[in-house]
Amino acid sequence: MPHDQSPRRTGRPAVTSRDEILVAARRVIDRDGAGRLTVRHLAGEMGIGPTTLYHHVAGRDDLLVLLLDDFLQQVAIPELPTDPRERIVTAAVTMRDALASQPWAADVLAVDGFLGMLDDRSVRLVEIILAAATEAGCTTEQAVDLFRILWSYTVGEILIRSRSGDTTPRQRASRPGFTSRDPEALPQLAGVGARWPELAARDTFPAGVRAIVDGLLG
Repeated sequence: MPHDQSPRRTGRPAVTSRDEILVAARRVIDRDGAGRLTVRHLAGEMGIGPTTLYHHVAGRDDLLVLLLDDFLQQVAIPELPTDPRERIVTAAVTMRDALASQPWAADVLAVDGFLGMLDDRSVRLVEIILAAATEAGCTTEQAVDLFRILWSYTVGEILIRSRSGDTTPRQRASRPGFTSRDPEALPQLAGVGARWPELAARDTFPAGVRAIVDGLLG
């Protein structure tokens, strides 16, 4: 009988899974940093051509959105207070803590409209905040305004920490203060002096969220 002499395919299997792409992208970020995550670099990591990868993702920003979407789907929702104001605070703090744990996400968070690209499960905290605001008496427009104000505050907090490279209160407290300032020209700053880094390193985010919520809800 004649034998089949046709060559067999060798090498890596074709990429067909979003999960494969996400696993490889996370590996690149963990090993090389988010700055090295490009379509070309990721394609090399996976042993495929960039053109093949472009069939699955539109570019680097799309990769980051997919990674963030996958991460947010796994975030655990804590037990929520019955009081709608406290529910908003809890949801906002949970959102901050989750996103701050992924410094690479800072490149995506400031892009207006990216929340609409996420899966339903990834925006559960947004739904919780809107529902709590509505329960507290907000109209739909007011609830969305409240969320967007909180979102801007949250993203600002994350971007500052991410861009400064600070990861712990001790590291933040080691930054320069306002020593040797002219007490006549700048009496308040001179009074704070060397204590500024220590005071600025405190986690005031929950108190800030509560102040925003109280101010908007009256």
